[in-house]
Amino acid sequence: MRRFLLFLGCGLTALTAGSAHAGTLPDNVGRGSCPVSKKTDVAATMRDGVVLRADVYTPKTQEKVPVILMRTQYGKSAAQTDPSRFQSPGWFASHCYIVVVQDIRGQGKSDGVFYEYRNDRNDGYDTVEWAARLPGSTGKVGMYGSSYVGATQWLAATATPPSLATIVPSNTASDYGDGWTYEDGAFRLAFIEPWMMEDIASSAAENRGDKKLAAELAAQGHNAAALMRQLPYATFTPFTVNGKNVAPYFYDAINHPTSDAYWQAFDIKSRYPKVTVPVLAFDGWYDSFLSGALENFNGMQTLGGSAMARANQRIVIGPWDHIGWGRPDSSESPRLKALGPVANSPVNELMLLWFDHFLKGQNNGVQTGPQVDYFTMGENRWHTASSWPLAGTQYQTWYLGSGRSASSVMGDGSLTPNTQDKHARAKTDSFVYDPHNPVPSVGGHSCCEWSFGPQGQYDQSQVEQRPDILVYTSKPLEAPLAITGPITVDLFAASTATDTDFTAKLVDVAPDGTAINLNNGIQVARFRNSLSTPELITPGAVYEYRIKVWPTSNLFLKGHSIRLEISSSDYPQFAPNPNTGEAFGQSTRMLAATQTILHDRQHPSALILPVIPVAQGVDHPPAL
Repeated sequence: MRRFLLFLGCGLTALTAGSAHAGTLPDNVGRGSCPVSKKTDVAATMRDGVVLRADVYTPKTQEKVPVILMRTQYGKSAAQTDPSRFQSPGWFASHCYIVVVQDIRGQGKSDGVFYEYRNDRNDGYDTVEWAARLPGSTGKVGMYGSSYVGATQWLAATATPPSLATIVPSNTASDYGDGWTYEDGAFRLAFIEPWMMEDIASSAAENRGDKKLAAELAAQGHNAAALMRQLPYATFTPFTVNGKNVAPYFYDAINHPTSDAYWQAFDIKSRYPKVTVPVLAFDGWYDSFLSGALENFNGMQTLGGSAMARANQRIVIGPWDHIGWGRPDSSESPRLKALGPVANSPVNELMLLWFDHFLKGQNNGVQTGPQVDYFTMGENRWHTASSWPLAGTQYQTWYLGSGRSASSVMGDGSLTPNTQDKHARAKTDSFVYDPHNPVPSVGGHSCCEWSFGPQGQYDQSQVEQRPDILVYTSKPLEAPLAITGPITVDLFAASTATDTDFTAKLVDVAPDGTAINLNNGIQVARFRNSLSTPELITPGAVYEYRIKVWPTSNLFLKGHSIRLEISSSDYPQFAPNPNTGEAFGQSTRMLAATQTILHDRQHPSALILPVIPVAQGVDHPPAL
C-alpha cells in the first residue's frame, strides 16, 4: 500500500548495517560478508526507447556474482521492506549479489505511461537482459517481490528471457481477471477501488508531476468506505478529473467482466509452457491471490517449459493475509497475529537459500520441488507434502438440512456427514437478499490490509444473527477432523431474480460458540457454467451451483463443530449483485430477491471437504 512508501534518495553512497525504522526487519541481523555500495536512478532503455530507472546495490568483491531483481510500482527505495516483508536490498547484496530494484514504467522515477500489466512482459524481458549485463554480473538473474511485484515476475517469465534463472513470487495470481479483479464473476470491490485510488493511480499521477491529483486520489482511498457505495461503477467519479480519464485500466476492467481477450492478453495460466525456470512461491490462507498461486504451482509442474522448471516448483502457505506475514512488527488481523513466532514467514532465509542454489550452484540442502509447505490452523503446526491437493485426500460429503428453518444461527440448520439427515423435515430454506442492505464482510481473503479491508480470521457470531444468512452446523465432533485442500459447496437453489449471487463460508465453531471463518467463496448466477459466456437464469427455476470455497488447512478439534453459511452477499469484499440482470457496472437499479435453497433427496445440497489423516507436524516455519 502507498502509505508504506519511503522517500526517494539519490546519489552514490556506502551502505552500512544500521538500525531499521519501525515496521522493517533489522538490517544488521544475518548480513553477509560483502560490503555494499548503492547507485540510484540507473537508467535502462526498453525496446521502444522508454527509459526505466533502478537503484543498484553492488557488493565489493573480486568475483562475478548473480543479480537479484525486483520490478515494483510501489517505489524502488521502499523495496517492499515495510511492513516487515523483505529484508533490505542492501541486506541481500551483502550476501554477494548485485541487487536491482526498478520502478516500472510510469511509476516512481521511470519514464513512460503506466497501464497495469500491459508493459510488464516486454519491459520485464528487457530489464532481465539489461541486468544480466551489469558490470560484475555472472549473467544469471533471479527475481523476487510480492503482489503486483509478483505479477511483474510471472509476466517477465512468460517472455522467456534467456538470463532469467528463477523467480520467487509472493502473494500473486495466475489470472488478472478471475482471481484478481473478479472472483467467479463477482467484482472484488474492497480490493480494486481502494487499491487503485490510494496506490497505483495516485502514484502514477505523481510520476506525471500532478502532485495535487496524487494527493486527492490518496485521500479518496482513505474515504473508500463511502465511495464504494457509489454507482454505477462504470462512471466511478474519482478516476474522471475535469473530463479526463486518469485510470483507464479501471474502466477497462469494469467493461470486461467476462474472461475475454482483454484478460487473456495478460494471464499467466495459458503461458506455463513459456516459463522455463524454477519457482519458489509464498502465499497465505487469507490472501487475495491464494487460488491463483496454487494454480501456478500445479500448472508449472505439468506444463512448465523445461524439465528443470517442472521438477522444481515449491510453495509455502502460512496463516497470513495479504501483507501480514507473521513478523513481530507486521500488520495483520489480530487472531492471526496472536499465533506468535510459529506463524512467522521464512521468506527471506528460504529465498536466500533458493537463490544460492539456483543462481550460485550451491548444494546447500534447500528442498526444491515439487513441494508444499503448509500451516494447519487449529493445530498451529507446519506440514510438508509433495502435491496439491495432498496425496491421499478423501473428499467427505456433508449434507445440508433443517428441521424448520436454517435462517440465522437461531435456526436449526444441520450438516450431516455421508447421508442426508433423516430428521430434517424441511425440504427448503429461504431468505430475502436485498442489495441495498448486503451482508457485511467479517474477515475474508480480500486485499490489502486487514484494517482497511476484509481479511483474516474473525468471530462470525454477530453477523450470523442476520435473517439473510442460512446457517448449517454439524453436531460436535467426537474426534479431531483434519482438512487441507480445495472446498466445494454443491448448492441447489432458485431465485426470483434473473441474475444473483450465492455465497458460502466455512466456519470452525468452538464449544463456547466462537465461530471462526476459515475461507469463503462466491458464485454469480450468470457465470455458473462459464466465465466467458454468461447466461441469465429463469426466475423460479432450480439450478445447481458449484461454489468454490477457497482452500484452507484446519484441524477441527474434538468438541468443535463444522459450520457452513449460505447467503447472497459479502460486502464490501464483493460488489453486491443488483439482481436486475443488467450488464455489470452500468446501472444504479437494485432489486430485492427471494432465494430458495433446496436440500431434499432430488436436490442434495452439500459441503464437500478435503479430509486428510491427522499427522504430526513441526513447531517452526520451514527453513530448508
